[in-house]
Amino acid sequence: MSLHQQHNEAHQVYFCTITCYKWLPLFKESNGYHSVYKWFEHLKKDGCHVAAYVIMPNHLHALLFLSHNGTSLNKLVGEGKRFIAYAIVNGLKKQGKHEILKELSEGVEQKEIVKGKLHQIFRLSFDARLCYNEQMVEQKLDYIHHNPVKGKWSLVEDFASYSHSSAAFYELDEKNEFVVHYKDLGKIKSSVSESSESSEE
Repeated sequence: MSLHQQHNEAHQVYFCTITCYKWLPLFKESNGYHSVYKWFEHLKKDGCHVAAYVIMPNHLHALLFLSHNGTSLNKLVGEGKRFIAYAIVNGLKKQGKHEILKELSEGVEQKEIVKGKLHQIFRLSFDARLCYNEQMVEQKLDYIHHNPVKGKWSLVEDFASYSHSSAAFYELDEKNEFVVHYKDLGKIKSSVSESSESSEE
């Protein structure tokens, strides 16, 4: 499901994917992982909770939970992509990655150039799939956490040791300030419902 479909449903978990332009390893090349964590902090303030994530060299996956019907997932992800893109470009400039910057500049569509866009960092759309039940959440959680050791990837030997992932939170019980356990999302749903009911009384 692309950016063109609106995702507004509160109290639902979405499996989201953001992919770099041409699958280039832009997070790695720019050391831009930190910008994703800053976005996670912003999401939390907006009432959107991260239940799981992995930041790969050229894409990221996350399970996101909207706790209210306010800001849509589309807007939150759109804002995040712009913020992260800015950080990636700055990182590439600092490291003198001029060839990559040139390729990213050449990838901007004419209609976007007119708007002042200088670099194409991500694919234009993002993928968001609604997780219909806990079984699907657990399936996506497993997929996310094993991403660094699956297919062509062999970033670590043990998936739980990959640093840019919530795997250690779930597997090793390590603290992670950005993550809410998926089994605790129901508590957030209950507390939000209770607060809205009390405000109506």
